[in-house]
Amino acid sequence: MSMAAVLLPEFDQEMASTRRVLERVPDGNPDWKPHPKSFSLAHLAQLLARMPGWIGQTLTSTELELGTGGGYSNQPTTSLLETFDENVRRAREAIAASTDAEYDVPWSLKVHGHVAFTLPRRAVVRQHMGHLSHHRGQMTVYLRLLDVPVPSVYGPTADESWQG
Repeated sequence: MSMAAVLLPEFDQEMASTRRVLERVPDGNPDWKPHPKSFSLAHLAQLLARMPGWIGQTLTSTELELGTGGGYSNQPTTSLLETFDENVRRAREAIAASTDAEYDVPWSLKVHGHVAFTLPRRAVVRQHMGHLSHHRGQMTVYLRLLDVPVPSVYGPTADESWQG
């Protein structure tokens, strides 16, 4: 079985769950944080909307320089779901189009020119999906603290029964 065939079902499930969470992000208080060291609600939502794009970037390049900043803000993002959907579409296309040999290509994360790590693309794509799941989990906590009903992700929540 190809790497793309292995990844696509997991990717589709994770992106569907993430979209359900993003659909619940309230517009009213974009700079709200549960703690001074936390991301703002808007920043975390923007991060979730953009993270699928990291997968496409990983599969079409050999490195990423993080020293330039991410361009996140505390401003409400009216195009949050559109941004997410476009990044999911591009990432899915990149996953499907990549050969197993392309998944073995080394990829590096750099910060201000220094290599933080180098791993095969297959490992980095899996890390990106795990990283996205982590931030999605943070967002479900934000939703709970803001008294917004938390959608089903891996099973039922106190607010929503299982969605198959």
